[in-house]
Amino acid sequence: MTARIPHFIDGRQHPGTSGRQGDVYDPATGDVTGRVDYATAAEVHAAVKTAQAALPGWAGTPPVQRARVMFRYKALIETHLDDLAALLTAEHGKVFSDAKGEMLRGLEVVEFACGIPHLLKGEFSENVGTNIDSFSMRQPVGVVACITPFNFPAMVPLWMFPMAIACGNTVIVKPSEKDPSVTNRLAELALEAGLPKGVLNVVHGDKVAVDALLTDPGVGAISFVGSTAVGEYIYQTGCAHGKRVQALCGAKNHMLVMPDADIDKAADALMGAGYGAAGERCMAISVAVAVGDQVGDRLIEALEPRVRALKVGPGMDPDSEMGPLITAQHRDKVKGYVDLGVDEGADLVVDGRDLHLQGYENGFFLGGCLFDRVQPHMRIYKEEIFGPVLSVVRAPDFKSAVDLVNGHEYGNGTSIFTQNGDAARSFAHNCNIGMVGVNVPIPVPMAFHTFGGWKRSAFGDHGMYGMDAVRFYTKQKTVTARWPTGIAAGAEFTMPVMR
Repeated sequence: MTARIPHFIDGRQHPGTSGRQGDVYDPATGDVTGRVDYATAAEVHAAVKTAQAALPGWAGTPPVQRARVMFRYKALIETHLDDLAALLTAEHGKVFSDAKGEMLRGLEVVEFACGIPHLLKGEFSENVGTNIDSFSMRQPVGVVACITPFNFPAMVPLWMFPMAIACGNTVIVKPSEKDPSVTNRLAELALEAGLPKGVLNVVHGDKVAVDALLTDPGVGAISFVGSTAVGEYIYQTGCAHGKRVQALCGAKNHMLVMPDADIDKAADALMGAGYGAAGERCMAISVAVAVGDQVGDRLIEALEPRVRALKVGPGMDPDSEMGPLITAQHRDKVKGYVDLGVDEGADLVVDGRDLHLQGYENGFFLGGCLFDRVQPHMRIYKEEIFGPVLSVVRAPDFKSAVDLVNGHEYGNGTSIFTQNGDAARSFAHNCNIGMVGVNVPIPVPMAFHTFGGWKRSAFGDHGMYGMDAVRFYTKQKTVTARWPTGIAAGAEFTMPVMR
């Protein structure tokens, strides 16, 4: 019997009334394990009204009290960490150790949100004019909608709603309909931590729910992580309806391997960065740029046996290094890209398309795939595959490699492996990319910095978490004050000038 996955509104489970539901699978077996309710536009608008009703009380709660809720929330997530990771693995498919890592990276943002009293401090200037002072304050935006992807069903929501809530907003999360359960559980734990009812709500669904959030006048801001096509639509639609929008989108992340790099260390880094979570990461390294043919030959020689030995299996098997893809449709899409790469003339060094696991024949598995001599005009180079497919491109020199990175339409993350400090510094300063790693394969910043890409990897002026989150989830107000003893008699008709 499959479980029903309802909405979570006003502090309780809220079964949907639309009659529409979506299947939730165990990607390792292919079995349907749940049915998630899809919200109608009317249900979304009702959830927005619930969040609006909770807003004045929560916005008026002192930041130090909001921080105490976040401290309790952090402790509850730590207590339930293994259960949350197992729930995540059951619906997404990533291996359990990776799921725990996802939970911990999300928890870092909760820890950062605990410092909200300090983060919300404004500025004060005494005597900007005679007997006149100016000061600034940061106040909540209002109701925030968080639209999150399937690949990080816990971490990305935790990137968003703890900071939005700590800043005094109320929130509606619309998680991916493919793996929704862990978001519901996170909302339940927030309530247990002392968050008032209605401050954090979860609605499930498809484009109907998204469009309702984008157009509802009660929503003040939208946070989104997902594909570029959807992100651009959300940015344009949300802005057209007067909302503040941040949309973090697709990627095609490159790793430069320089002639002086330790090839074994670079290959190990590429294995984790390219095949971890079955490549379903916006920060996955999907292109290795070998600087020089000799480096390309050595890199392929090191990668090929590692990719062939990759341990693919169900996420809860402690021996598994890579789990299944999220759905059969997505697995077939990734397979189609491998077919396309062969047709385009790339050299398929390792072919994982025919992987079959005994006992898991109906799971959504795909083995690791490795291409060599991929060319920039090929679609497998241009487009985000979002699967366990690593492409090696050969560049004749450092400048050509940097130009290759900068010429791609995406600018999310990149990395360089080298022992040369000049090359590393030049790359970090001259690449047109939002996040850069030096001998670090996946340069995801810590919670007290900011995550965000450039070019078509992001729309909007603010990144995720760090101080950008405080700026995005608040509006700055500046007060200029003069008290009666400093006010001269008579009306003043000239432009005010501070003297």
